[in-house]
Amino acid sequence: MSDTPLMPNSSVTNKRNLSVVIGAIFIMATSAIGPGFLTQTTVFTEKFLANFAFAILASIIIDIGAQVNIWRIIAVSRKRGQDIANSVFPGLGSLIAMLIVIGGLAFNIGNVAGAGLGLNVILGVSPTAGAIISAIFAVIVFSFKEAGKVMDKIAQILGAVMILMVGYVMISSHPPVGDALVKSILPDDYSVLFLPMITLIGGTVGGYITFAGGHRLLDAGITGEENLPYVNKASTYGILVTGLMRVFLFLAVLGVVAAGNKLDPSNPPASVFQIALGDMGYKFFGIVLWSAAITSVIGAAYTSVSFLRSFHTFFEKYNNYIIMAFIIFSTLVFALVGKPVKILVIVGSLNGLILPLTLGSILLASRNKKIVGETYRHPTWMIVFGIVAVLVTTYAGWVSLQGIADLWK
Repeated sequence: MSDTPLMPNSSVTNKRNLSVVIGAIFIMATSAIGPGFLTQTTVFTEKFLANFAFAILASIIIDIGAQVNIWRIIAVSRKRGQDIANSVFPGLGSLIAMLIVIGGLAFNIGNVAGAGLGLNVILGVSPTAGAIISAIFAVIVFSFKEAGKVMDKIAQILGAVMILMVGYVMISSHPPVGDALVKSILPDDYSVLFLPMITLIGGTVGGYITFAGGHRLLDAGITGEENLPYVNKASTYGILVTGLMRVFLFLAVLGVVAAGNKLDPSNPPASVFQIALGDMGYKFFGIVLWSAAITSVIGAAYTSVSFLRSFHTFFEKYNNYIIMAFIIFSTLVFALVGKPVKILVIVGSLNGLILPLTLGSILLASRNKKIVGETYRHPTWMIVFGIVAVLVTTYAGWVSLQGIADLWK
């Protein structure tokens, strides 16, 4: 990006740098809150009711452990995720970069489709036309010289819009909050909530998402041990913003289904909004869907392309143009081919293996003085958190690979 970086040893002390930190929080959070996030949360809530609160709480705790680990090591090493992985094991970073770029491209097709559907609800245009309009908007963002600042502001504004609108729906649906609080600690059955939990973890810190904010801070020069307090807060708040949106949506759905309403299986999130608020709710859903989709389009493109910047100076020099091409290509695939369902499922399954690779390499790097420096010592409790996240997501990746085999039977 074109932000003027700080000197490597400078502290985050002024308003501009605070704005970048807030931007990084929302870039990560809104990257996680996409069309899949809305559908996934709604479907799981309808199935597990108040018990789903346990999976949400557990996933938030593990997500924080994973993300703080990754963002801290990016900051102290002053390297992107793929460069850290290559330093741990030559070639590993290149493999991770390839997986993230391919996965990000595939998911961006879905994000563009979601943006098209959002404008279809709001304006009545066709989903394809809506996707093209949304892509033009995203490309314009990266045409600015200060694209990083523009991206930060859009993520903050649309992130706030989504949270406020879903919060309003939540209040209108009158959810059984007390029951949800109890079930967040004492669900009826822990075992059935394990797979939903790891699905949430993969959707929040899997693939490119957890690197979105970390790379944003790196590009702005907010690095070094002296800035770790800010990195810690940003990485934690990013998960908490995502978690707040998840909780609001969960309670909104819970209120609707607890009242005995049945959701439309063809579009569960839309029916929640419509049941809670009538026709106005349907328009609200369109705004939330478009906001979630367009911020994910921007975040996926920015972060995926950031994994190419270490390969050649060409990618560094023409970074913004490559991001634009990434968005345009995703849109063309959707407009001309549609959503290739099997490819999306396969890439999504493989994407489940990325977090164990990236976080595993981060944990190894945290004890490597050549990477983090002589003075830095990574807290042991963070390593323990990280190991738990690696084990959980490795299992999730294995389950995903089983899904690939079933798909092609």
